[in-house]
Amino acid sequence: MPGTNLTRDEAATRAALLDVTSYAVTLDLTTGDTTFASTTTLEFTCREPGSSTFADLVAPTVREITLNGRSLDPATAYADSRIALDDLEATNTLVVVADCAYSNTGEGLHRFVDPVDDKVYLYSQFEVPDARRVFTTFEQPDLKSVFTFTVTAPSHWVVVSNAATPEPTPVADGVATWSFPTTKRMSTYITAIVAGEYHGEFDTYEGKFGTIPLGHYCRQSLKEHMDTAELVKLTKQSFAWFEEQFDYPYPFGKYDQLYVPEYNAGAMENAGCVTLRDEYLPRSRQPRSFFEFRASVITHEMAHMWFGDLVTMKWWDDLWLNESFAEWACYWCEANATEFDDAWTGFANARKQTGYRADQLPSTHPIAADNVDLHAVEVNFDMITYAKGASVLKQLVAWVGIEPFLQGLRAYFKEWEYGNPEFKDLLGTLEKESGRELQGWAQEWLQTAGVNTLAPAFELAEDGTYSSFSVAQSAHPDWPTLRRHRLGIGLYDEVDGRLVRRQYVEIDVEGASTEVPELVGVAQPALLLLNDEDHAYAKIRLDERSMATAISSLAQFEDSLPRALVWGAAWDMTRDGEMRTRDWVDLVLANIGHETDAWAVTRIPASTALAVAFYSDPAHRADLRATWESGLRELLLAAEPGSDHQLTFARTYAAAAHRDAALDDLIGLLDGSFVVEGLAVDQDLRWGLITALAKNGRFGDAEIDAELDVDRTISGKEQAAAARVAQPTAEAKAAGWAAIVDPATPNETSREMAMSIFRFGQEDVLEPYLETFLDAATTLIDTLGFHKASTVLEYGFPKPLGSEATLARLDAWLADNDAPKGAQRYIGEARAEIARALAAQACDAR
Repeated sequence: MPGTNLTRDEAATRAALLDVTSYAVTLDLTTGDTTFASTTTLEFTCREPGSSTFADLVAPTVREITLNGRSLDPATAYADSRIALDDLEATNTLVVVADCAYSNTGEGLHRFVDPVDDKVYLYSQFEVPDARRVFTTFEQPDLKSVFTFTVTAPSHWVVVSNAATPEPTPVADGVATWSFPTTKRMSTYITAIVAGEYHGEFDTYEGKFGTIPLGHYCRQSLKEHMDTAELVKLTKQSFAWFEEQFDYPYPFGKYDQLYVPEYNAGAMENAGCVTLRDEYLPRSRQPRSFFEFRASVITHEMAHMWFGDLVTMKWWDDLWLNESFAEWACYWCEANATEFDDAWTGFANARKQTGYRADQLPSTHPIAADNVDLHAVEVNFDMITYAKGASVLKQLVAWVGIEPFLQGLRAYFKEWEYGNPEFKDLLGTLEKESGRELQGWAQEWLQTAGVNTLAPAFELAEDGTYSSFSVAQSAHPDWPTLRRHRLGIGLYDEVDGRLVRRQYVEIDVEGASTEVPELVGVAQPALLLLNDEDHAYAKIRLDERSMATAISSLAQFEDSLPRALVWGAAWDMTRDGEMRTRDWVDLVLANIGHETDAWAVTRIPASTALAVAFYSDPAHRADLRATWESGLRELLLAAEPGSDHQLTFARTYAAAAHRDAALDDLIGLLDGSFVVEGLAVDQDLRWGLITALAKNGRFGDAEIDAELDVDRTISGKEQAAAARVAQPTAEAKAAGWAAIVDPATPNETSREMAMSIFRFGQEDVLEPYLETFLDAATTLIDTLGFHKASTVLEYGFPKPLGSEATLARLDAWLADNDAPKGAQRYIGEARAEIARALAAQACDAR
């Protein structure tokens, strides 16, 4: 019974049999609040007349199926989300009339009613296999076709799709029809329908290849927060960069960007109709890192217009290439074409760290994962795909050179436009342009898992120079591959109170040990930094002298990127149980106030909060929590008024507050009796303060309700839900858990609650939830759908219960359970995180 799954072999068989000529999709969005009418006319050819295949559809009701004029009985032809198609002709016409369901999970056609004004908003989200929730499809990326959408909706709505928006035609009182032009050839998963009472603003980009109409859309209640001028500037800068570098015109005519509610992902590269989560239009003050990340999302999705939409993977095995390329390209574009010219430092401080973390979990997998079916695709859509993949492509660019890399891309786009190549096709093009042999590189980097560790190995002569120098490479025994690395080595000296790079060498590392003769006879620096310039994807270690310099002088680097690499090395050592958590906290408190990189300022305090709660020696945790709390208060009061540092320290102080004086500070910030010059206590900061007070039992439902009366937005409702479940009572946890596992709870509300419910310091009321969670794990994916369930499984595990006894219980569960593979994966990850924390606690106790 396939259910909603599809195997790679089934897709290959179908692709060998069929070519899809066209889709005509007619949707009526006026039929009710739970379902909509969907009629699909699918024209396709068959290479073997008389054979059989199937089409894909997920719908509560299928009314009519007609194949080549023959009526098929839905009761027998439609089962397990498939429509059986027998006795095919050389040329075929399939017509399917169905009632499809709106979702509250962010999959298919999501329906949202804004609590501010009761306006209705719809948007589609089809990747990986969910176009079939809206119309009948052959749901695989290599059966591309053209699409003609016709949409009937309330006449005062806005309707947007992949093709240019037509003038609507009135068809009844208050009802109109939008008949869209036929699209370019594309895969089903990048088609889109967005409809509702959206606010739109328009501009045009005049570029190398002509004019591109631009649209920006959001909910009516958010229009005052849509900083359209800035969004248009970023869009134009990105188009100018990509059109020049790729030397290929943007393929899809117009370019709309729609900020939509309750969105699961960051954004989606629907061709010419990009959807983005509307949290990117902030109503409260945000630090520079927020806007830097938003810019990376905008540039990421635009890069997909060429790499992913114009040229699309044949099957999801090459999903990594889609996402890794767009991820690399977005930072490349940011650094060269926008104000965020230090984007690669942010990448090192934040995004790359997520790749290192994922690559050390038991669920790690090769970048080029073996996606045998859709279920495998869903669980492998992770930071190996995005962050590690982008890191490895960054190294590939350093390996072959940027110009040969771009020449290869330009040839690739022209050769495969509107087609479905495989990775081997791109690799062949890059080999031709660069003259490098890349098959071996691909084998060791893309088809093996795990992260290497690089450390300096040297001896010193009496005069303080290196008498020998090599780079030692090691790997985890479970993932033992030693790889080739393009590696920079920087030598830094203390000069007039600054850390200044004296010398830089770049080498190719290969095998367990690589000699570096260039450094023999060179004086040992105050700090020696492997992977300077951050070309390589590897954990690095500092020698004893370099670590001492880092601890005493981290803030003295002239440039932010080497400082990011040292931060990363120290954090790795803390996570790996090689550096005491208390020493990491001292390093952060002494240096974070002087940090200049926006992402470091935001991310490092968040990592430190986790370390204090989870990686610290339990016997000394109370003292360390107090040190962290008081240190953050000092940083808050010392920060420049109105700065990003001040905002971050305020948020982190609120989250760390637990003693009476600190909690009094939070109440004072709310009621105005405690004023920090330059700190605007706006709505989102207020919710952060209220949640912290609720977590500590100082606020309850009454205070949460009072704030919700002031903030009736969807953000207010979601943050109120998070504050309620944070309360340290059995009643709050029981009510919160019941809502989290209720399919009726919207996806974003469920997400906020799952990330808030199980708090460190509340272990006494969390005790029952280990077994509750394990019991639920067997059914969550079936009852909530994959996206909602995966959020709960990943973020809702009661990690504060981590102990040796918990490890033993999880080992027993993992050895004998009936849960889906996705659930087993997340629980295996939780087990690994607990084991890592226990090892770090043991280190901190030394």
